[in-house]
Parts: sequence; C-alpha cells; structure tokens
Amino acid sequence: MVLLTVLLQAAIGAAIAKVGAALGASIAAIAAAIGIGRIGGTAMEAIARQPEAAGDIRSNMIVAAALIEGVSLFAVIVCLLAAVLEIG
Repeated sequence: MVLLTVLLQAAIGAAIAKVGAALGASIAAIAAAIGIGRIGGTAMEAIARQPEAAGDIRSNMIVAAALIEGVSLFAVIVCLLAAVLEIG
C-alpha cells in the first residue's frame, strides 16, 4: 500500500510539473506578444507624429523587440526544461 501511495504521489507531482511548465511557457509567449505589439503600436504613433525621426524610432523598436523576444525565449526554454527534468 505504501509503494502504491509513493508511486501515485510521484505521478501526480510529474503531472503538476508539466502543467506548470506549460502554463509558464504560454504566459511567457503571451506576454511577449503583448509587449511587442505595444512597442510596434507606439512606434507607429511616434513615426506618425515625427516622420523625420522614423529611422531612429524604427531601429530602437527593433532592438526593444529583439530584447523582449530573447527574454521570452529564455523563459519558454526554462519552462520546457522544468517539464522534462521535473524540477520543482
């Protein structure tokens, strides 16, 4: 009976770790999409207000989007590693 309880607890722990990793990865992807969308929208408004600064605004927008993308990719990989290695 004790062995069955231990195995059941291990299986439930692994399932919870995988669900948590999936939720973490999806939240990171959604947050990155929202952040990049806000950057793009704000940059387009700024370019509409000052067309002569379009080049500077565009380059700053690309750098900010790349940083957000990198952080979100890191978060997704950490979540996937947590699912595979069952950390937690």
